[in-house]
Amino acid sequence: MKIGFLHSVIRPEEKYLIEEFKKRGAEIIMIDDRNLTFNLDKNNFDLDIVLERCINHSRALHSLRLFEAAGIKCVNSYKVATVCGDKLLTSVALKEHNVPQPEVRIAFTEESALKEIEEMGYPVVLKPAVGSWGRLLSKINDKDAAEAILEHKTVLGSYHHSIFYIQKYVEKNKRDIRAFVIGDECICAIYRTSDHWVTNTARGGVATNCPVTPELNDIAVKAAKAVGGGILAIDIFETPNGLLVNEVNYTMEFRNSIKTTGVNIPEKIVDYVIKASKENGK
Repeated sequence: MKIGFLHSVIRPEEKYLIEEFKKRGAEIIMIDDRNLTFNLDKNNFDLDIVLERCINHSRALHSLRLFEAAGIKCVNSYKVATVCGDKLLTSVALKEHNVPQPEVRIAFTEESALKEIEEMGYPVVLKPAVGSWGRLLSKINDKDAAEAILEHKTVLGSYHHSIFYIQKYVEKNKRDIRAFVIGDECICAIYRTSDHWVTNTARGGVATNCPVTPELNDIAVKAAKAVGGGILAIDIFETPNGLLVNEVNYTMEFRNSIKTTGVNIPEKIVDYVIKASKENGK
């Protein structure tokens, strides 16, 4: 079995996965997205399946589309990467599949965004539609802050700032949940705890084990299926009225969650990729 291992740099997660593939005797074809090129007339890749582990979203997205156009199954798929890579598209998919989430509004101008924020009521969170690791998030507590942040985003003018994705702030008592879903199962979950309102482990959040209750498994799996399924990490808020899905991540990091949960996450991922390859007739 030939596994195309699409990557940027080799992080701890990639090392764990490579070790697991070697245990199975799979042939790993390392594909560095910094050196990867495509020829639309001559793309005959000798691969059974591609596992995407890129850091750069645009490289991942376009590579997946081109590999799939060449007839190669990818994990995760181009469709999943497209939806999960854009918070607006993720929110729409969750809504269409009746997955509970915080209130979200979208605006395209500074003026209309301020109107929606005022109507929602403070505090709110402004997020770039495309982005990760808790970067460029703004918690807005009053109109003065809203006007300042909206003006900054308008003047900055890049793609990341051209769409106003507005989410109602959820008081999460210093923690949220990251649930890991592979296929039809939530295999494990962690609490991410921080004194800061952003609890991402990349921003200093501390990981501890979170039991996978039937309620947690249900909402995590539903969220994963809503975006197309595969190997996903679901960020979830606990509220007095139940669990709410915050975001869905398609190239998940898990280095802090293996010992924390006691679950061999890379083994589960490799199991899924090998099974997907076999089901694809390879």
